Amino acid sequence: MFENRLFGTNGIRGLANVELTPEFALKVAAAIGTFFEAGKIVVGCDGRTSSPMLKSAVISRLTSTGCRVYDAGMVPTPALQYAVRAYGMDGGVMITASHNPPEYNGVKVMASDGVELPRELEMEVERIFFEDGFRRAEWSSVGDVLKLPGVLETYAEAVMKHVDRDAISSARPKVVVDAGNGVSALVYPSILGRLGCRVVAINSNVDGRFPGRPPEPRPENLTALSSAVKFEGADLGVAYDGDGDRAIFSDERGVIHWGDRSFALVEKAFLSENPGEVVVTPVSSSKVVEDVASEYGGKVLWTKVGSVTVSRTMLRVGAKLGGEENGGVFYGPHQPVRDGAMTTALILEILAKEGRRLSEMLEELPKYCQLKDKVPCPEELKQPVLEELRRRVSGARVETLDGVKVWFDDGSWILVRPSGTEPIYRLYAEASTEERVAQVVEEFKQILSEIISSVKS
Repeated sequence: MFENRLFGTNGIRGLANVELTPEFALKVAAAIGTFFEAGKIVVGCDGRTSSPMLKSAVISRLTSTGCRVYDAGMVPTPALQYAVRAYGMDGGVMITASHNPPEYNGVKVMASDGVELPRELEMEVERIFFEDGFRRAEWSSVGDVLKLPGVLETYAEAVMKHVDRDAISSARPKVVVDAGNGVSALVYPSILGRLGCRVVAINSNVDGRFPGRPPEPRPENLTALSSAVKFEGADLGVAYDGDGDRAIFSDERGVIHWGDRSFALVEKAFLSENPGEVVVTPVSSSKVVEDVASEYGGKVLWTKVGSVTVSRTMLRVGAKLGGEENGGVFYGPHQPVRDGAMTTALILEILAKEGRRLSEMLEELPKYCQLKDKVPCPEELKQPVLEELRRRVSGARVETLDGVKVWFDDGSWILVRPSGTEPIYRLYAEASTEERVAQVVEEFKQILSEIISSVKS
């Protein structure tokens, strides 16, 4: 791992203290600090057990290149991203592996706009790393380290100013918040309370071992949230991933909904007030996003999978809204990055203004059956497997913008692509019935497994 490149779909990821060691973190930070040329860098981390260790290494090496480091402490990723821009920093570094299991960690690098570096600048950091072209400051120019207090409060105020606080407060919604033992627990329940919600928090202690549930908020991981919503008689529930940039919702019945349905609800409200706007979403998203755009006068711009790609595309075309099937919503008027707290506030505003139940509003959206799965695949086999897959598949339409997306005559589709953060292939499928979507996924799992076995041999 890390033989030819560092960055995957969303930052640098690896097994903590195995691949992502302090020594490795020092070298990565040397490349980052050299890239930023003695700039002002804000550094934060999530609650993983290995995060303080890696953060210390990163801060040490950044200062050795002459950078001035502002330590934000333990924060959600969207809060750090907002701080980069709000405090006029040259860049940011977040120590997190987001939704990955607790044994992983990672490094995300933000530009001065708070968005992760575009791919061409990631490549420049990689070039510095692999060429060992590191800057070392003179003894008199070594950077200093300053604490950056107030990051969470600044961020909270920024989120709340984009929604109608009076409308939400008047509705007094009861919300079950499942922080999943992640850093969203530090501020997200507080934001909802200040918006006037009655908050019930579960898994709300930050614990880098994630004892309550896995850090990825998939429906199968959210049985406790579903049960709590029904037990409490809550209006909705929301679960966040490990670093708080994604939000997955439960309706009042305890039914968990994939992220592109909640995004479609935000999209519908947004386009009702902003007809003709462009909405940015990856090729892994449901057709419901396109259906809503067609009905409400919007235009969909499809991208490769990856939050960085969505963010950078939004900035390039001037789009104000983006979203992903995994629960990531990018609300440009706040910041063009995934933001779990902002997503929750937008959903609460919609419910308050409509005066209706979440299940009722989601039921009105076009219905599709979705299924997601994965197949293990060693990193070194991903590219040859993809090339063979492209040769084998056929359908009504085959797209290769990102991985292989196959459309069938009945309107069903499947996307098969190598993960940029784990040694797996991801499968995303959608059809009109549960039976059909299961059939499509099983068929392509077999094809993919056969190809991996043949490439291995």
